[in-house]
Amino acid sequence: MVKSATLMKPIILLMKKFFQKYSRFHFASQSQTIKNYVTIIISIKMKKISLFIAVTTALLFASCKNEQNGTTNSNKETVTIIHDLDTVAVPKNPQRIVVLDYSELEDLDYIGAKVVGIPKSGIPSHLKKYEEDSSIEDLGNVVEINIEKINELQPDLIIIGGRLRESYPQLSKIAPTILTEWDSKDHLKALKKNLDDLGEIFNKKEELNKAYNEITTKANRIKAEAEKSDKKALVVMHNKGKMSAYGSGSRFGLIHDALGVKEAVSNLGVHLHGSSVSNEFVMEKNPDILFVVDRSDAIGDKGLNKNDFENPLIKSTNAYKNGKIVYLNSSIWYLSGGGITSINMMMDEIENAIK
Repeated sequence: MVKSATLMKPIILLMKKFFQKYSRFHFASQSQTIKNYVTIIISIKMKKISLFIAVTTALLFASCKNEQNGTTNSNKETVTIIHDLDTVAVPKNPQRIVVLDYSELEDLDYIGAKVVGIPKSGIPSHLKKYEEDSSIEDLGNVVEINIEKINELQPDLIIIGGRLRESYPQLSKIAPTILTEWDSKDHLKALKKNLDDLGEIFNKKEELNKAYNEITTKANRIKAEAEKSDKKALVVMHNKGKMSAYGSGSRFGLIHDALGVKEAVSNLGVHLHGSSVSNEFVMEKNPDILFVVDRSDAIGDKGLNKNDFENPLIKSTNAYKNGKIVYLNSSIWYLSGGGITSINMMMDEIENAIK
């Protein structure tokens, strides 16, 4: 910027010549006054110019920024996902995903999606690589999550399971949030809905359809084998020394409904906690196969002692006599159980048990 003194010099010289030619007054006596006037005029002009430049620059910067943001937002494609709690516009190919459900973590792993935060406490062993990855934030467990940490991560997508449905209002204020599908009456139908949603969001329909078709083919093969057998099974869950039984239409109903294994007991309750049963009940129903899910072990508590579990009443069953007490992978059956990996592992366990 030009200094005011530099601008003043030629102006004063011009004015001096003017007064010398036309004025009766001596310029010398008025030179200082003129100089003062000129200084004031130039100062005002320079301030106006500086203000104009500053305002113009700010407006141009804001305009460019708004234009850039407008272009970004208009180019950010979304897909509409309908779930049990809401209808949500989810950005295509999100880059900062918080996933609070292990089944969905399996499916995201299958398509190579990047996650920035998960609940690491109690994570199933087949997903341990995520626990060991320091770049992924630990958000607690699948029941109690750290809302503050999730907010700090600034995710563009949050995926939750049924255990966190009560937290949906809080989480949906942070980012678009999806509640995964869960249908105890039709596990494979629920899987299809979840895979279809991910296929839309990540443009991975072909890969996920292939995975689903492989699962249904495998399930149909196992079901055909199970229907040839007259063996009947009972599924029980151990929790701190107590037992609950589950049948068709329950959280472990995949065994009977999708895989065709016959029930040793019909009309059991379908609620999450199952029907409370005793050793005497198991002995009376006398299953040919006894499937055991150990919740205590899955959540990190003291697991069941097999010697205590296989007491004289249990030993009197056909399941014990035929070596068919099957201790299932509890972390999969209890903590995940709805994703590509876990459903395949669950089917493998059942297929081996009915041979």
